[in-house]
Amino acid sequence: MQESPFKGKTGFTRVWNAFHYSMAGLAAAYRNEDAFRQEAWLAVVLIPLALFLPVGGVGKALMIASVLLVIIVELINSALEATVDRISLDHHHLAKRAKDIGSAAVFIALVNVVAVWGLVLFA
Repeated sequence: MQESPFKGKTGFTRVWNAFHYSMAGLAAAYRNEDAFRQEAWLAVVLIPLALFLPVGGVGKALMIASVLLVIIVELINSALEATVDRISLDHHHLAKRAKDIGSAAVFIALVNVVAVWGLVLFA
């Protein structure tokens, strides 16, 4: 198997390529994943809200980090689902398990948002 021609690049070229791959990934997730779009819009609302609420810097950081964690987990879950679908669209109990576990990770991240925001705002 041949290595990627982009492996081994260093310095600014690597950073530039990585930036473009990341932007392409975000665009693909936004274009193709309904859940990612919903969570992105949730972040657009919650992150500025966290900045304007009268809480300390650590509270703001925790609130923003909890929202960004949802985005990160959703991106990983979407990549996992795309990989499973690329392998086969046939129903298989292991494919279902992988997708269900990815979905559970997103759910836990969302519960984390509620817990963090609740504790910062009301505790």
